[in-house]
Amino acid sequence: MPTLTLNPPHIIIDFDSTFTKVEGLDELAAIALTGHPQREKIVQEIADLTNMGMNGEMSFSEGLHKRIDLLKANRANIEELVSFLKTKVSDSFQRNKQFLTENADHIFIVSSGFKEFIIPVVTELGLRADHVYANEFRFDEEGNIIGIDEENVLSTDGGKIKLLSSLKLEGEVYAIGDGYTDYQIKEAGFANRFYAFTENVERPKVVAVADHIATSFDDFLYDNKLSRSQSYPKSRIKVLLLENVHPVALRAFEEQGFNVEFVKGALDEDELCERIKDVSIIGIRSKTNITKRVLENANRLMAIGAFCIGTNQIDLEAAAEKGIAVFNAPYSNTRSVVELAVGEMILLIRNIVTKSNQMHAGIWDKSANGSFEVRGKKLGMVGYGSIGTQLSVVAEALGMEVYFYDEVEKLSLGNARKVNSLEELLSVADVISMHVDGRKENANLIGKREFSLMKDGVIFMNLSRGHVVDIEALAEAVKSGKVAGASVDVFPKEPKTNDESFESALRGLPNVILTPHIGGSTEEAQENIGHFVPSKLLEFMNNGSSYGSVNFPEVQLPKLKDSHRLLHIHANVPGVLAKLNNIFAKNNINITGQYLKTNEKIGYVIVDIAKGYTEEFIQEVKEVEGTIRFRMLY
Repeated sequence: MPTLTLNPPHIIIDFDSTFTKVEGLDELAAIALTGHPQREKIVQEIADLTNMGMNGEMSFSEGLHKRIDLLKANRANIEELVSFLKTKVSDSFQRNKQFLTENADHIFIVSSGFKEFIIPVVTELGLRADHVYANEFRFDEEGNIIGIDEENVLSTDGGKIKLLSSLKLEGEVYAIGDGYTDYQIKEAGFANRFYAFTENVERPKVVAVADHIATSFDDFLYDNKLSRSQSYPKSRIKVLLLENVHPVALRAFEEQGFNVEFVKGALDEDELCERIKDVSIIGIRSKTNITKRVLENANRLMAIGAFCIGTNQIDLEAAAEKGIAVFNAPYSNTRSVVELAVGEMILLIRNIVTKSNQMHAGIWDKSANGSFEVRGKKLGMVGYGSIGTQLSVVAEALGMEVYFYDEVEKLSLGNARKVNSLEELLSVADVISMHVDGRKENANLIGKREFSLMKDGVIFMNLSRGHVVDIEALAEAVKSGKVAGASVDVFPKEPKTNDESFESALRGLPNVILTPHIGGSTEEAQENIGHFVPSKLLEFMNNGSSYGSVNFPEVQLPKLKDSHRLLHIHANVPGVLAKLNNIFAKNNINITGQYLKTNEKIGYVIVDIAKGYTEEFIQEVKEVEGTIRFRMLY
């Protein structure tokens, strides 16, 4: 881990909206005016004055005095504010408490806020009270705020400049803040660099004059090669989420400080080739295809999240060859798909779709012709995975006989019976439901020949993958009466967005239910997926754990403690681990934990080591023959 040099820089840090996520004086007003009839109006006036001062649009002194005049607060309100501010310390400062404590002699809080609420907050993170420079309130005998200390230079225009002038700091000085007055420290020559801090608020006028935009304190520390909690700032790691994934996924990444771009629709290959540059994590659903060409343009991609069950839209082999782990949600929407299948099956067997359409046309046809119960019918499932097995249990509870065909040997649940061939299943079932994956070999698994093998008047359902059924053959089977009713949720070609028109030979056919790929589209399922997939991606990014990956050797790792973790992805060839261990031995590296897992294509070595090592050692590890990707965590 990089450490401070013998002559570390002096670091000047602003408090409001930098060290904490909020403006202290604004929050004090909100607390003090609780129950006041003009509370919202006065608090907004104070906030507006704060922003004008931060943007350099008003004399600081004028704005401060106007805010104090509006404020009606006392010592008890300040105590309440301190308790609140302790919960609002910026995440990146919280993460780097060790750095703040160890380097407190070189860190100064310089703020236009007030010592009364700043000192209790910053000292909890190890900073020195005598290194806090801020304004001070004046109180009356009853503890009410009646003004400010006018002798304090920070209460005047250019106060921060005057203060820094008096401090006479020697050596490098870096200023970090979100306001224009923080920049003025650099402008006046009292700081070598100004970092516009944007973790909490981004002010364009401040960003425009900054030497560097610090999206977090980790970013600042990384830029200056100082010790930090994150090996690489998450604020620099770009996440691209497509196809309107659930908002909880967006929040999961944002809460950990990642730089997230959210896109509602899918992207075609050309668009994605352009947008995926510099992206480290991408999240998609079923409409976006991540091809080998896309991956060739993904210069920084480390992980892909499929917010759905299937992964056939991703070139898994090409991703593995580039050391990119792919995760999906194999079980999160199972129940939703099963419920849709059951509902549609009952509607079709009862011929409800036809009856409903007739009613809408003003036709009253009260008859039982073509209407049956599901009880006693034979359900035949092609595929017996997580959805098939759950559908099997529900169908039995409805009184159906269940049969299934799967190329892989599966243990049947309840009284479900496995048949020996697809042909046998097609010939016995009254209802056929598709539950196979999207591999290429399953293309047109059900076509003209297969429909001819089915019972006359069969009910046919496909809620699996669009290309597994020949749509033209299904349309002909419906028109001929071979298929009495059909439900289709997935199609060989689907619109990329809701604005595109849907075209299909199945449109307008009787007793056919068409749904726009919504088998797993319930609020419950999408929220489950929105939690599950990011959790896997974050475990991989933060910890190196690859458990649940569909193309990567699966390793469940313990949390990293008091060590640095080396993640080495390499081609699965003999001798790589031996070469790595030789490097560790040659450099006297103390190994605290080591893990290795391989699949047919790649190997994944994880090594936890003591913190004392050289950059030359790291370079040796990176240069081991067969290395695909190397990453370090601490």
